[in-house]
Amino acid sequence: ALCGGSAFGLAAVDGVMRELEADHRGHQTSTGHTVPIVPAANLFDFLIGDPGARPGPAEGAAAYRALSSEPVEMGSVGVGTGAVVGGWRGREYLRKGGVGSSTIAVGGVIVGALAVVNAAGDVFTPEGEPLTGGNAIPPLVPRALHAHEQTTLVVVATDAALDRSSLQRVNVRSHDALAVCLRPSHTRYDGDVVFSVACGQVQGDEDAIGEGAFLAVARAIEMAIRSSRSLGSVPDIEDGS
Repeated sequence: ALCGGSAFGLAAVDGVMRELEADHRGHQTSTGHTVPIVPAANLFDFLIGDPGARPGPAEGAAAYRALSSEPVEMGSVGVGTGAVVGGWRGREYLRKGGVGSSTIAVGGVIVGALAVVNAAGDVFTPEGEPLTGGNAIPPLVPRALHAHEQTTLVVVATDAALDRSSLQRVNVRSHDALAVCLRPSHTRYDGDVVFSVACGQVQGDEDAIGEGAFLAVARAIEMAIRSSRSLGSVPDIEDGS
């Protein structure tokens, strides 16, 4: 579960857990109870909009029930509604972040990525094209930033049969994509996280799957910005335009 609303938004996980329990999905205990295990992360999105607008259990339950095989809606939606990027140069340079998704086929295996981009740095394509901020070099001392107020959240899923050790390699390559596409990245102001899951039985080359994860995450980051940037700058959004 990926949630906006800073730590308050983690209340949405309760709704997800209750729906999973109702569907009898989760860890089956020796007492016959079902205990859903829901990994979750939140992003700090108080820099724009209403800080009091945050998801709770009802929104979490609604998100679970909205499960669909349709393409993921991207841009300034859901958890990405209040996401921003580019704050390392000062608040006046903030631009909209958001939700992006991408799927890569490699050697008979599918690797998909969902990224919520709310980064301190500017955003680039994996080829190096600047999507925000031009080619400006990050300052040695970033301006107007506070620790833990920027976060990029990523989920990578594959239909390959991978064990935990192999998934760790997927995570490493996924974080490499963050380093390529977000500049600067992994700063003390960012709280980046990647969740990886293998949910299939397809056999594939682990190195190729790792490279697929790299490109899927990079493209998901790119799509998050391309889908949101038509909204313009943050001051324009605050003015209601």
